[in-house]
Amino acid sequence: MSSARRPREAFVLAAVGIAWLAAGVATGAASFLLALLPGSLMLTAGVATLVLRGDPRLRHLGALGAVAGLLLGLPLVVSMGAVGALGLAALAALALVAEGRIGIATVESFAGVPVPETGVRTAAEVGADDAILALMVQSLPAPRADDHTRIAREVEDARGLFAAEGWLADPAKYHPAPPALEAPESVTASFRGLAYRQLRYESGYEPYVEEPGRERWLAQTANRTAHAWVLQHEGPPRPWLVCIHGYQMGLPWMDLSAFQAKKWHRERGLNLAFPVLPLHGPRMRGRISGDGTLSAEFLDSVHALAQAMWDIRQLVGWIREQEAPGIGVYGLSLGGYTASLLAGLEGGLACAVAGIPAVDFARLVWRHGPAGDLAAALDAGLERAAVDEILRVVSPLSFAPKLPRERRAIFGATADQLVPPDQVRDLWRHWDEPEIAWYPGAHLGFMLHPHVGRLTERTVREAGLVA
Repeated sequence: MSSARRPREAFVLAAVGIAWLAAGVATGAASFLLALLPGSLMLTAGVATLVLRGDPRLRHLGALGAVAGLLLGLPLVVSMGAVGALGLAALAALALVAEGRIGIATVESFAGVPVPETGVRTAAEVGADDAILALMVQSLPAPRADDHTRIAREVEDARGLFAAEGWLADPAKYHPAPPALEAPESVTASFRGLAYRQLRYESGYEPYVEEPGRERWLAQTANRTAHAWVLQHEGPPRPWLVCIHGYQMGLPWMDLSAFQAKKWHRERGLNLAFPVLPLHGPRMRGRISGDGTLSAEFLDSVHALAQAMWDIRQLVGWIREQEAPGIGVYGLSLGGYTASLLAGLEGGLACAVAGIPAVDFARLVWRHGPAGDLAAALDAGLERAAVDEILRVVSPLSFAPKLPRERRAIFGATADQLVPPDQVRDLWRHWDEPEIAWYPGAHLGFMLHPHVGRLTERTVREAGLVA
């Protein structure tokens, strides 16, 4: 957003915030308590965007307030009546679109990426992305001053070790093949009428003895058990689709819904496997699924991705033992990153679909991380170049995909706020420009655009996994 322009939409944010607070004051204490959070966030974001232009975190709070307003519309019916509550919910929706329009105006232009549309639906999708970003950033633990010094030292030590071992020159050497997975534990469960099994098995992954952060990583006991949700047909062997979830997912209701498990399993007849990524779901270490995957602890990010490769390759080996006639992989967001990395390490895959994929963790951290924390890290001696180097061993851009170009597919959002579209474009170029579907929306809206689903179905069908 140009510093010379005050976005008119910020006035809308502020006005809606005032309307929420005024309505809460006018209708009693209960209404005011419910209206206080969304009203304050929208008002603060609107005013701050007008006064302190250029900081996207300000408008993200406005989007969070708008989403909170939409969610609180129902309980406000009790104290405010249906008309008043619906009116405030409509104003919150207007504020979400207004914030999204501010976001669209800030989207960078990238060569090879279509220009995003500016309609109401796109703006609403951008607003939803920004609300998620606000929650993600607020949930990140703030490093202490001594943490920055330790992290800088760990990154520098890792760079020296990785170079000495030849892993920077040949990142594949960093990823040894895991042993075969034998007799995982299995528990039967169901979700919305879909029966599935929860597989559990000891991961066995360990960072190298000399690696910085090894003991910290191994101390996370829940993470040492790998999990996967499995939907498998009885009878003769069938093809499999390995579905890799995104950041802060890793729970059955989220994963099976996001990947439309009923369609792929019942209607298309595929067996499905949903591996749970390290630090997610039943493996999480913090209050929120995924805590520790994306943070200033860069060695933790390296180990999370390395363990993901170890665990998923074990699972793929187990699937092959089921006499699977074909195995495809499909990932979303962080799962798109993971699927792309898997495609460069694991041979014999029938297809790989990378949906809204990130490919560069350092770029994400420097884009979304709190500016004060990043400045403190650099002051403590952290070198961005060193971070880029150690992440090379787990970057999809370090590996040539081990399956034909026509069996690769990518989709991305032109107005994505979580994963900037240049990351999607970079994977597309690295993969020799296979078929790609750009949709005019944001990160969370991929299921709203039918041509994205058609691309995935076409890729899976042409790989011979479905008739």
